[in-house]
Amino acid sequence: MTSEITLFVNPTAGRGRGARAARPAASALRDAGFSVRTVLGDDPQDALDRARAAVEEGTGALIAVGGDGMANLALQAVVGTGTPFGLVAAGTGNDFARALGMPLREPAAAGRMIADALKCGRVRDIDLGRVGDRWFGAVLASGFDSRVNDRGNRMRLPLGRVKYDVAMVAELAAFRPLPYRITLDGGEVREVEAALVAVGNGPSYGGGMRICPGADLTDGLFDITVVGECSRATLLRVFPRVYRGTHVGHPAITVLRAASVELAAEEVTGYADGEPVGPLPLTARCVPGALRVVGP
Repeated sequence: MTSEITLFVNPTAGRGRGARAARPAASALRDAGFSVRTVLGDDPQDALDRARAAVEEGTGALIAVGGDGMANLALQAVVGTGTPFGLVAAGTGNDFARALGMPLREPAAAGRMIADALKCGRVRDIDLGRVGDRWFGAVLASGFDSRVNDRGNRMRLPLGRVKYDVAMVAELAAFRPLPYRITLDGGEVREVEAALVAVGNGPSYGGGMRICPGADLTDGLFDITVVGECSRATLLRVFPRVYRGTHVGHPAITVLRAASVELAAEEVTGYADGEPVGPLPLTARCVPGALRVVGP
């Protein structure tokens, strides 16, 4: 493996934490004997083009510095190449970093962990989800949660996670279950009324909400959490339990497992790793061993 590695940095992640996190992460890697190249971009497409160029030129690893959006962008550059992927969590949610067991908002510690893993050859292959030509590491969200994302993305204020709390309150006021058609592994179509359907390669989204608590990055299957027809009051009672993952014991919630799932519902956008991937219907496939990662 070449000793030159690439930091793929989002300077605006976490309201500037991305830029601040890059420096201690790079120092830790250099202290371990690595040559560090930093890749930025004028916009997401330019950044992705630069990351892909670094991978094609033979970088020893691509290390994303930022949040789930930056991690997701980096996946598009490294998947299928065999180039190791690392993650320095410096965003707001950091759910993919949680799934990988990486330190959260501790860039020097993350840099040291990645450096040690690279030196020791501590790499592992994990599964990724794929929707069309887009890859995701954590969760594909649809329904109530994706509508909260829609509303939050349209809001200019407040900033940070508070914006999505405000958006959630507003969406609750208009809440109603949606008719879904769910097809697992190309089999029978299930028609259900659901508040949301979340497809988990990893267990959490939204900054630690364990919507799919049993999801495993290495089992070749998605965990699919279906929050069935329920009242606004029930949703309010159950939703706080998602941070502990105990919501799955509620009778309104069903957990399914499959290697592929097609979701269809009217006027619903799918979000993968917090990024919009398009309106339903969408088909997600779990691809075993799609990504080589460095870390714990």
